[in-house]
Parts: sequence; C-alpha cells; structure tokens
Amino acid sequence: MKAVVLHETGGPDKLRIEDVPTPEPGAGEVRVALKASALNRRDYWITIGAYPRIRFPAIIGSDGAGVIDAVGAGVPAARVGEEVVLYPAREWGLDWRCGGTNFRVLGMPDQGTFAGYHCTPADNVFARPAHLSWSQAAAFPLAGLTAWRAVVTHGEVRPGQTVLVTGIGGGVATFALLWAKYHGASVYVTSGSDDKLEQAKRLGAAGGVSYRTADWSRQIREMSGGIDLVIDSAGGNVVNAALNTLNNGGRYVFFGATLGNPDEGLEMAKIFFRQIRLQGTTMGSPAEFAAMLAYIDKHRIEPVVDQIYKLDDAVTACTRLEISDQMGKLVLLNE
Repeated sequence: MKAVVLHETGGPDKLRIEDVPTPEPGAGEVRVALKASALNRRDYWITIGAYPRIRFPAIIGSDGAGVIDAVGAGVPAARVGEEVVLYPAREWGLDWRCGGTNFRVLGMPDQGTFAGYHCTPADNVFARPAHLSWSQAAAFPLAGLTAWRAVVTHGEVRPGQTVLVTGIGGGVATFALLWAKYHGASVYVTSGSDDKLEQAKRLGAAGGVSYRTADWSRQIREMSGGIDLVIDSAGGNVVNAALNTLNNGGRYVFFGATLGNPDEGLEMAKIFFRQIRLQGTTMGSPAEFAAMLAYIDKHRIEPVVDQIYKLDDAVTACTRLEISDQMGKLVLLNE
C-alpha cells in the first residue's frame, strides 16, 4: 500500500511517499481501507522532532475515515463494508478526567492514517455521519474531539454565555467556534489576519479583534460585555490578557502553549478573588468521541475544510502547517 513515511526529523521535506506492506488485522481488530485523512499541527511538530521518543519509520496522521474491508479473529464478518470514522488514539483508560499511562495518539508511536489501510481495535471505529463526504468525515476526529472536550466537557458551555476563541484559523479553534455556536453561546475570536476574522464572522462569530493591537482584551471585553469561557492554545502573554476578558466565575481552558509561559507570571489574586477556573485539556475519550459524532449527526454539522490534497501531495500539505495560513482543516484524499 502507499503511505506517508518519516524516517528522520528535519521538517516536512523529510516525509516520503512509499510502498509499504498492507497491514493485516489482529484479534479484535478491523482493517479500514482509508478514503481520506486529515492533517493536524501535531504532524508538523513530529517532522521537526518536537515530540519525545519518536520511533522510525513512522507513518504519521491521526485522522481517518473509510470502509472496513477485513476483520480479525473475534470480530463479526458482517462488519465488512461498514463506513466508519476512526477514533484518533489508543487506550484512553478508565478515568474520564485524563488519559491513562498507556494513552497515545495515532501517528507515532502507533502507525498513523496517511496510508491506504489502517488496522485498529473494532471498538475504535464509529459510523460515518451520513451527510458527510469522506473528506468532511476525516476532518473531524482529533481537532473536533480536542475542541469538544475543551468547550463542552471542561468549558461547560451553555446557551446565552459568551466564549472567546483565541487564534482562530486552525482546526481545533475552528471547531471550538462551531461547538460554542451550536450550543447557543455568542462567540468572539482573535486573529492576526483580518481575512480570518471576516471568515469567522461568516461562520457565526459575533465579533473579532486583531491580537496585534495592544488593547485587544479591552476591545473584546467591551464588545462582548465580558467573557464566560476562554478557549486558548497560545499561552505566553496571551494568558493574562485573556484572563482580563473573563467575568467572575469564568473559565480559561487551554489545549496548548505555543508561546510558552507568561513573561509576567500569573495574577494570582485576580484569579482567586474572581473565582476563575484554569483548566488544561487534551484530546478526549472514546465516550466523548461518540457523543460528538452523535451531535454532528443530529445537527448535520459540517466541518470547515480549507483545502483538499492528494495523498501524494502530503509534503506540500504538511508544509502549509508551518505558516498557519489555513482556515479550518487540510485533508488528504486517497484515490
């Protein structure tokens, strides 16, 4: 089968399109003939060596959708032909609060989805929502689930609340906008791109501000009347600015820290006097994945797909992650 393989770090140019053996499903597994997969920022970080314990060769990719074409021992043969979406990880564990010690995301160390076929435990595949194309179905798993856990599970979003999503444009941030909007919240966004701010408004954002302006947090607070929930992945000095937008009892939920730690530290008195909750989060459990897919199916939600590439163009697609100019997801289509 054809696969996107990384043999060494050094950036997306180190990815190779290769013919590798087609995997066979083990006991309790199904094999999925992948129709589409999608990129995440994680894939770029792996190519530059920003993850520990990278194992080579690695087939990268966490998101995938396709058709079950073979089953292992103990799996009913009737499952062949099911159209499915892959849960993008392994072994979450029994504690809903966080993944267990064996939890890991597809695409390293386990082989990923940028390939013709993928074998996975039978419990880790879920029915493809019928209204979605293959490209759309592949766009949801990792980014959609990360945003779902941030906005719905930890953020406890409710109708009538106000939500701030910083750095709109990437997959998780775009899904965070969608989840908050569909749950009845008013969503505000920041971006360094005026075009992305306008695109966010077309997706349903109530307003947006450029984070390049020194007083962006004051502008957000004035236009929103105060924020109940912040969803952030930047960290750095964005943290205290975002905390300044929050109402009493607000929540700051973050799933990344691309800018590192705040230079000025945290204003602890503000946090406890205003009873602000800080919550770190990542990925999500299979139960949350099932709940998200049911919600997508019920409301016929479609993801924001920026561009569709052929699997052969995975290097070009992954290179785009470095400059972060996309609005929504980048998808790879198998032909």
